[in-house]
Parts: sequence; structure tokens; C-alpha cells
Amino acid sequence: MADSYQEYEGRPRRRGGRRVLIGFVVLILVLGGLLVVADRLAVGFAERAIADQVRQEVAKQQVQASGPDVKVGGFPFLTQVVNGRYEAISIVLTDLSGNVEGKAVSLPKLDIDARNVKASMDTLRTGQGEVVAESVKGTGTITYDSVTKLIDRKGIKLAGQDGKLTVTGPVQLPVVGEMTVHGTANLAVQKGQVVIKFERLTADGLPNIPLVQGAISTYAKQLSINVPLPPLPFGLKVQEVRPLPEGLAVTAAAQNVPLRSSAG
Repeated sequence: MADSYQEYEGRPRRRGGRRVLIGFVVLILVLGGLLVVADRLAVGFAERAIADQVRQEVAKQQVQASGPDVKVGGFPFLTQVVNGRYEAISIVLTDLSGNVEGKAVSLPKLDIDARNVKASMDTLRTGQGEVVAESVKGTGTITYDSVTKLIDRKGIKLAGQDGKLTVTGPVQLPVVGEMTVHGTANLAVQKGQVVIKFERLTADGLPNIPLVQGAISTYAKQLSINVPLPPLPFGLKVQEVRPLPEGLAVTAAAQNVPLRSSAG
């Protein structure tokens, strides 16, 4: 009888223990949820603060752009705040434009990826101090329409095909009259500009006559241009250009870049 009573007395205690355990788990989940909310609120604050500072730096460089749209990567974020070091910050600028000797090609969109960014919480809060990225990479695309406007030759069409920049267009040739020529370009980067150079153009049925070949060579030189890009923010220097179906993709990079100077 005593054994039965002890067994009966033990059951409520086990149920009470389960309730405590469940309550503890719920508390942990609630605290975890609050931490996640706090983490995301802190991210939003940092993104707005960095966007304001980037906007000021872009304006200082006499570059016009819409945005920026800033996203801070890495989780949890609060540990990055404590350390004053952020894994990755992406910055998107749209409608980037500037002036290079009276003309420049605008970039519809410039994606900037900043890595290992150093910024104290006081800097983000007050707007005073430095925000420095260990490395910055920018990618954007120059539309073919904007390049053909610079070439300024009637009927010219540019395209990216099999990793090559191709051109087709009508040309008036001596002896044979108008013909549609086609060819590919050599692409290079020189002094921050994209260099497009057409060395050899041809056409179906083109006669091998020195006078005609000379006219074709002259026309190729007329199509060859340097594409002036707007000044890129954060000291970005163009390093590579590649033809894609949608346009010329440019890649720029810089090291130890101040996203904001200490002078404010």
C-alpha cells in the first residue's frame, strides 16, 4: 500500500518537471526571437547609415547616381557590430553618370561588393569617422545602344556573340557602291577607358581591289573608339571588359577603399 502511495505521489512531480522544461524552452525561443528581431533592426539601421554616407561620398566625386541600395551581409549581425568589422556590404547604384571631356557613357546599374569593411558603431551612429573596405569590386554593363551613339555611324549594329564583340553596318565603297560589312573588335582597357578597335572588316563578295580594301580599312578606323566611362566611385579602376548579349560588361576593383573619409 505504501509503495502505491509513493508512486502516486511521484507522478505530479514529473508533470511539474515537464511544465518547467516546456516553460524554459518557450523562454529560450522567445529570447531567441527577440535577438533575431534586434539583429534585423540593427541591420536596417546600419544599412540606412551606410547608404547616407555612400551618397555623400558619391556626391563629392561629382558623380550622379540614383540610390544607393545597401545590403549588409553576414549573420548574426550584432557580433559584427561589436567587432566593428562587416563581412560583406553590397551597394547598388543606378543611372550612374558623369562628365569626361564633355561626354561619357552612363551605366544603368553598378553593383559594388565591399568586403571586410571596418566601421565602428559610433561612426555609423554619428556619421563621423572612417568606413574602410579591404577590397571593393564593381560590375556594370554598358549598353550597345550607348556605344553606337558614340560611334555615330548610320546603320551600325553591335552585338556580343561567342565571347566576341561583332559589328555590322553599311558602307559606301568606291567601284562597288554600298555593301554591308561585318567583323569583330579587339577590346582593351587603357587609362580607365574601354578601347574598341576594329582591325579587319569584310563583306560577302567583297572584291580584292586595293582601292576597296583601303576604303574598308579607313572605315574600320572610323568605327574604332575609346568609350569614356563616368568617374567610378570609391577609386574603382576598370580592369576588364567582356562582350555579353546585353552589352559590354566592365569589372572594376580597388583595395583599402574609404567608403567614408574621417573628415565626414
